[in-house]
Amino acid sequence: MFESEFAVASDVELVAAIEDGVRQEAMAGARRMAAIAELTCRRVGTPDERELWAFDPWDSAAAEVGAAMAVGMRRASGQMRIAEALREHLPLVAALYFKGALTTRMVSAITWGTRLIVDEGVWARVDAAIAERAANWERLSDDKVRVAVDLQVARFDPDAQRRSEQVVRGRDFRIGACDDEAETVSVHGRLLAPAAAVLAKRIAAMLAGLCADDPRTAGERRSDAVAAIAEGNNVLACRCGKPDCPTAGVQQHSDVVVHLIADHHALAAATAEPAAGEATDAAPASDEDDAADEDAAAVAADEAPAPAAEAPATDEPAATAAAPKWRSAGPALLLGRGVASSAVLAEAIRNGATIKPIVMPGAEPETGYRPSPQLAEFVRMRDLFCRFPGCPVSADRCDIDHVRPYPFGPTHPSNLNCKCRHHHLMKTFWTGIGGWSDVQLPDGTVIWTGPSGKTYKTLPGSRLFFPAWDVTTAALPPPQAQPPPDAAGRGLMMPRRKRPRAADIAAAIQAERDLNARDNPPF
Repeated sequence: MFESEFAVASDVELVAAIEDGVRQEAMAGARRMAAIAELTCRRVGTPDERELWAFDPWDSAAAEVGAAMAVGMRRASGQMRIAEALREHLPLVAALYFKGALTTRMVSAITWGTRLIVDEGVWARVDAAIAERAANWERLSDDKVRVAVDLQVARFDPDAQRRSEQVVRGRDFRIGACDDEAETVSVHGRLLAPAAAVLAKRIAAMLAGLCADDPRTAGERRSDAVAAIAEGNNVLACRCGKPDCPTAGVQQHSDVVVHLIADHHALAAATAEPAAGEATDAAPASDEDDAADEDAAAVAADEAPAPAAEAPATDEPAATAAAPKWRSAGPALLLGRGVASSAVLAEAIRNGATIKPIVMPGAEPETGYRPSPQLAEFVRMRDLFCRFPGCPVSADRCDIDHVRPYPFGPTHPSNLNCKCRHHHLMKTFWTGIGGWSDVQLPDGTVIWTGPSGKTYKTLPGSRLFFPAWDVTTAALPPPQAQPPPDAAGRGLMMPRRKRPRAADIAAAIQAERDLNARDNPPF
């Protein structure tokens, strides 16, 4: 189709087809939003005693939306907020969206920029003003669209402007961004001036302790110094390798445990430095080698004691002319970050990481409710992510859940999978008619059934990165008894909110409006 659809079209026809595609995408997006709005209204629009549950009706609807869109709950909830605003407060904007006159990005900016409005009369005036002008905003950048929305909001309700998120209002510090690569993580923010001066002075002192032969660039040294501070070190070890270096023999302390999975080809490439002049990309392993490698996955873990919560690695490879060029011979995965290059794997091994194989569990279930560390590690490495469809939460931040509730279901790999805390609560308490249920197969496949009766199938994350690793475990025996139908019989208690979600949102909006009123008092 890509070769023939527009092969004889003129340039004018090609551009017209692009513009028509944008309109069709907008119309399809509006239809999707209308469906989300209706589902949200059905799930959340009526009084429900579960409004005070930690996993409330809104979360349940977000789970359905997330599964249908194959996205996480946070993004699904954002889609619900947009749909709700269009349906309840911005009907004129919604009508333009349905006609394809507004793009999805513009609608998102409009609903976000009007979120602090609380008066229905103001909503109506802002809706009319934006609808009158928005058709001329198609060629504006995202930033300019946000400014245009802010101007209309300011005309009718100055306290509803999203000014409180401007950088001048306060400090912030963030680690990571959506466009980060697997090897590095962006860090950005603002500190109070005294704290920034202390940090800068400490980094400078650590860099002063390095000798002139350290192979890293100035930027890499600063980055490694911040990482060393985060790990509780006062000294940054030099990498010159000379025995007479002032930092020779310095061992940097770390309480971080890093789970990094790789097949044996990647490990072999990472532990062997290529000869001079050798190509940096080795030939890929043959299918026969992959098929014969039943223990393809291994874990590289820092030898430092593990904290309560494991954290991903932050070291980045040195990108200097003196740095070795490592082969890329097989897949490696940094849990929680994504694909790791051979250089990252080599750096972890060089810094003293231990290598241990993932042990396949036996056929017999374990005794007791909590899986052994060895079994828990297998389940996390097999799943890699929360097993709910579309959920991006890494397995190291998930609970390990019994598919058949214990003790009616055994502590066995074919009855265990990873679920983030939200989806664990959902599966545990939102069960039965109008709830969620999951079934797991011995190969790790999980089949979910939602409140609507629609089913979703998710495969273990290891199937994507390590297809040659057979994670199939023994089949479970038929259950001897069925669990009680009510959630209370499971011996757990749903955490509760202090007030309903709607009250929390209203309070947050009012607090932001109050800040705006304080910063901009009437004359």
